[in-house]
Amino acid sequence: MRNKILVSMVILLFACNPSDIINPSSNSDGNTSSDISNLPLGFRKFLDTYTDVYISGDYVVIETEGIPNHQSPYWGSNHSNYTSPHSGMAINPNIISAQNFKFYIPINPTVSNVISSTSLGPIGVSINGVPFFNQYGGPNNQPLSNEIASFDVYNGHPQQTGQYHYHWEPLYLTSTDSSVLIGYSMDGFPIYGPTNQTDGNYPTDLDNINGHTHVTDEYPDGIYHYHATSTVPYLVGGYKGVVGSASGGGYYTN
Repeated sequence: MRNKILVSMVILLFACNPSDIINPSSNSDGNTSSDISNLPLGFRKFLDTYTDVYISGDYVVIETEGIPNHQSPYWGSNHSNYTSPHSGMAINPNIISAQNFKFYIPINPTVSNVISSTSLGPIGVSINGVPFFNQYGGPNNQPLSNEIASFDVYNGHPQQTGQYHYHWEPLYLTSTDSSVLIGYSMDGFPIYGPTNQTDGNYPTDLDNINGHTHVTDEYPDGIYHYHATSTVPYLVGGYKGVVGSASGGGYYTN
């Protein structure tokens, strides 16, 4: 990761609700992310001190260690952000560890001629830098039901190499507002909580990959976007747009 300017309130991110914080820094492409006014509004919502966001060509680049800014049993008992498993949780043996993700998200997403399938590993990234995974629990489209009991209270868990991730609505981000922007898909289209920002209702017109076109706070002219749902595919059921790329983090399994 590149040099970072630590914000004095960084430590409070582990205890407080998310706020619109971005970590200013210069990057290897010669761009500078300290002026966030060049970023689309939605990308200014990325907050974690372990995340850098900047523009490179046709992409918004998000560099993140992928570790959550909230408590979890998966930090390990000696970590300051460790918390005991909640009732009924079947904790898996993995421990959260910092990764080296680099997401290239299209700055101007375009609808593709065909909807492409998501794959194992990161299919997008949340505003706190944690990757989103798809609706399956492993190779050969194993049902996610085999893993749900291992989710912590915020609906996340790490896989074998310590990659913490969300398959479901990240409750830490939606705890005070279920309609907020929670992140971006790899195709550049935003992902929101389960309700509409315009009326607070659950959308009734989602397509089979959890998306529709509507006005949002970040996109007042309207944009295609995904919503978190309580049923399959939970977040993003396929890519509506042309997909960017991601690197880092090692072997992608759930």
